[in-house]
Amino acid sequence: MSRLQRHSRTTFALGLCAGLAAAFGGFSLAQMSGPTEHAGLTVDLLAELSPQTMEATIGLAGYSLRMRAVEIAPGGQIAEHDHADRPGIVTVIDGSWVEGQPSGERSFDAASLGTFPETEETVHWVYNRTEAPATALVCDIAKVE
Repeated sequence: MSRLQRHSRTTFALGLCAGLAAAFGGFSLAQMSGPTEHAGLTVDLLAELSPQTMEATIGLAGYSLRMRAVEIAPGGQIAEHDHADRPGIVTVIDGSWVEGQPSGERSFDAASLGTFPETEETVHWVYNRTEAPATALVCDIAKVE
């Protein structure tokens, strides 16, 4: 093999590696994003502690504490949103939810009382990819407007 042939093969191999790194490297660094609209969503307020109670008991003015039942129909979804000013805790009590975040997805189901926090850093969305409704209890502290 001539020196020119070896050089051509080396150049080809380096180019191939660089092309694959560019193609797949960008893929591995890409972040997911969620849907922009709700679909098949039902939210029922079960109980609420008023802003007056929150201020009188713990000194937190302008916020309420809510407990809601959130149901997602089969194939339904909760749009991408954040919890910068609305921390909460979610527990799936019927069916299965798939929570999406920019870093990936996690599944939570009622059989294990799948629970996850919603902190000031949370940006997420939820899907119901099953054939049955899926319900979670959501307890959060919400700013009263």
